[in-house]
Amino acid sequence: MDISNALGAMTGDRYRRSLNDGREVWLAGERVENVAEHPAFRGVVDEFARLFDLRLSDPEARDLNTFISPETGNRVSRSYALPTTAEELRAKFAAAEWWMRESWGQLGRSPDFMANVVVGLYDYRDELEKGRSGFGANAVNYHRYAMEHDLVLTHALGDPQIDRGASPLDDPDLALRVVEENERGVVIRGAKQLATLAPFSHEVLVYLNGVTAQRGAEEFVLWFALPMNAQGLKILCREPLGDHGNGHSHPLGRRFDEQDAMLFFDDVEIPWERLFLLGDSMLAVRGLSRINAWSMQSTHIRFHERLKVFVSVAAMIAESIGVHGFRGIQENLGELISYAETLRLGIVGAEASARSTPGGLLAPAPSYGLGFWSADVSARVVEIVRRIGASGLIMQPTEADLANPELRPFLEKYMRGHEIDVDRKARLFRIAWELVGDGFGSRQELYEYLHRGDPGAGRTRLLRTYDRSAVDSRLTELVSAPLTA
Repeated sequence: MDISNALGAMTGDRYRRSLNDGREVWLAGERVENVAEHPAFRGVVDEFARLFDLRLSDPEARDLNTFISPETGNRVSRSYALPTTAEELRAKFAAAEWWMRESWGQLGRSPDFMANVVVGLYDYRDELEKGRSGFGANAVNYHRYAMEHDLVLTHALGDPQIDRGASPLDDPDLALRVVEENERGVVIRGAKQLATLAPFSHEVLVYLNGVTAQRGAEEFVLWFALPMNAQGLKILCREPLGDHGNGHSHPLGRRFDEQDAMLFFDDVEIPWERLFLLGDSMLAVRGLSRINAWSMQSTHIRFHERLKVFVSVAAMIAESIGVHGFRGIQENLGELISYAETLRLGIVGAEASARSTPGGLLAPAPSYGLGFWSADVSARVVEIVRRIGASGLIMQPTEADLANPELRPFLEKYMRGHEIDVDRKARLFRIAWELVGDGFGSRQELYEYLHRGDPGAGRTRLLRTYDRSAVDSRLTELVSAPLTA
């Protein structure tokens, strides 16, 4: 893959221009001509551009987030770094902390997340090479290509939700599949969901989840990377959640509605150099934990930032209506803090327990149990904020209401708070509403539940892989010995 014209770390202007590449994006039955200029997408594009520029313009942020590529001399994203020491691993996750803090923990598909998946793909290179000659080298080359061009990536793992009780062996439209191999590569047909960040990404990485990979049909097992403007790829977006022509300002939805999309692959050709795995279900199953080793930690860091936002919003709401001294409210706030602290300690523990991988990198300890716990407590966090805010979450004046001189005296008299004016109180509650009440908040919570995979299936995998042998052995000895009086 060519890096001769690679420019390294992305800038805001370059990012905006890169999205106008002929990609076939559909929204509300119409094709979007330019994602960067469309009103439904502009807020998110502007936010990404701001983050890219801030990352380079602030000297402290630049040194935290980037390093000099030894091959090209480009300044490249630390999210793509290949850590081999504890110091390099800490620097990598310090960059992740910056991304998550700057985006308030709202970007589940931040560039840092998928860059870390590509790091995992690189780490799995030897096994991929054994699966098929050249595929391991493809993984190495793709990591290099993505890093030097600072690609923003999405992934698409799920099959279409047509009939989950049926097999793609009976109906091939149930899963993405290879329909042809030729000297240039393979031709694929089908669909994938749910590609979060798809209209804002440069490429999509497709790799099979464990359930799909074990269905017994090898033509449905493939890992590859593809540009979003590939011929035959259609991107169908859901209804935007941050595009509001009037009413509340929606500061979170406007900036962080990262979109979700269905991808239709209409006989799309994947060149051999962009394929990483083909027709080997067990290799795919074994590889899932390997390639997600660093992205899982990135997810924990993001969710921790999101929890901290919930703690502050909930506490400020309680203070704004004078209930912060109530025993029950204090218990609720303490519960929120306990979740944030538990996750913080889990993040620290996973990094402190890092170990070398077969690929020669240093990865945080596996933490899938922590991820499934996060998916569970997320709903409880939302519930607590709803209870504290109560009816105030629903009834707050808009910016237009606040600016109306006829309404203003009534708002100041009846909609102010405890030691807080009506303007700040209304804006605070509207942020809370975005987190726990409107379409954006509901989508974020559903994303949180699904992002780490099905919790039930995940717990079953934990049961199968958890090492009980030492304690089982001690218990066996204990119950085998005769009881004494």
